[in-house]
Amino acid sequence: MKVDELLAKPKDGLQSKVVYGEPYEVDGVTVIVASAVGTFGGGGDSRDAKGRSGEGGEFGLSAKPAGAYVIKDGKLRWEPAADVNRLLSTLGAVAGRAFHGDPA
Repeated sequence: MKVDELLAKPKDGLQSKVVYGEPYEVDGVTVIVASAVGTFGGGGDSRDAKGRSGEGGEFGLSAKPAGAYVIKDGKLRWEPAADVNRLLSTLGAVAGRAFHGDPA
């Protein structure tokens, strides 16, 4: 597969359903989950002194929960997802400064 073909493929798969989940309803409450999605890719080709050529490439997708839209009694609200890793990192930094003292 050529590099340009490899890099063109992922955009075919990036649809809104990657960011937003299918709505589901429980006890009259509708929930639509959402994710923060990012992509990356790259590739290249080369030719050596003997005229041999080669190609390579990669593509990646990262996603993390962003939150959910909640519809109840005809009213829409946004409920952000908790980023536990970020919360723990922040708490660790604060605890570290409190324990060791702030050098500033």
